[in-house]
Amino acid sequence: MKDREYERQLIDEFLKSLEELPEVRAKLEAEQPLPTNAKIDLKVAGKEVTLLVEAKRAVYPRDVQQAIWQLRRAKEALPSHKEIVLVVIAQYLSHGAKAQLQAERIGYFESSGSLYLPAPGAYCYIERPSPKPFERAVRSLFSGRRAQVIHAVLVHHKRWFGVHELAEIAMVSPATVSEVFSELERQDWVSLQGKGPRKERQLSQPTALLDAWAKEVRERPSPSMGRYYVPGVKTDGLMQQVGEQFGKSNIEYAVSYEYAAQRYAPFLSSISQVRLRMSKSSESQAAISELGARPVAEGFNLGIIETDAHGGLLFRNEIENLWLASPVQVYLDLMHGEGRSMEMAEHLRKERIGF
Repeated sequence: MKDREYERQLIDEFLKSLEELPEVRAKLEAEQPLPTNAKIDLKVAGKEVTLLVEAKRAVYPRDVQQAIWQLRRAKEALPSHKEIVLVVIAQYLSHGAKAQLQAERIGYFESSGSLYLPAPGAYCYIERPSPKPFERAVRSLFSGRRAQVIHAVLVHHKRWFGVHELAEIAMVSPATVSEVFSELERQDWVSLQGKGPRKERQLSQPTALLDAWAKEVRERPSPSMGRYYVPGVKTDGLMQQVGEQFGKSNIEYAVSYEYAAQRYAPFLSSISQVRLRMSKSSESQAAISELGARPVAEGFNLGIIETDAHGGLLFRNEIENLWLASPVQVYLDLMHGEGRSMEMAEHLRKERIGF
């Protein structure tokens, strides 16, 4: 679609959304030239407001300041006595871009129907899921090999990385790291230094990145988990047996969820169930049997999630002869926990993760 065509389509969609609001009349002015895409006269419950509109295909945080500059420049050409609201409209607005626009009290409209209009007498806020083709690019960061890169930069969020160095740490190809860096730059989540082969990035917005990953995890089904009951043992005793038996059998594993969170940042008085990730093998099944664990449908005290031997156990930590998943992984797993898991997750994030 040509630029003029998509601009016109966006403006038409925006007008339609405005006219669906109660006691609102909107009229597109044909006045030209203006250093912006459209000027709309709005009547809201008898009050008159002028909207200056800048249309874009997609808006990310790095695009926001330019759009605001263009709108404010256009505003200077209008009589100062008019009530003027600046608005950015786009097929897609990233979460970060929306947050920046709201902070500047600049209105926005997305083709999904999301609308933020800080007009006097007509404050409006509607949030709807963003268009799938655009959201897919962000969601793809949090699965497969790309998620290993994200995990690495969150764990080492203060460190500057070159592509090849990060590829080695995250156990992925340099091409995968480059793809992830491109999307992180588009979202304005990384800082850059150097040029060419010496170009490095550092995660500059760890909070926003972890928030986005947690949101994606909450929207997924819980991972498949085998449920077992080990009789005659309390949780700490069970974990001692796991550490000894799995260590003796050279089983790669990482305890996660509530028990790991409790070890990192104590929060609850007791934990009755343990969930862990482990690499799938005949040796791992034998080790489970050695614990005396039997499969159950309910009333389990040991949950096992089979995972990739490399990516699923990245950045685990050995504490008192027990391997724990990284605090970041534990936090994400708690998004699918039960009971007070969300409170526990926030406590872990505050006390151990720090952003």
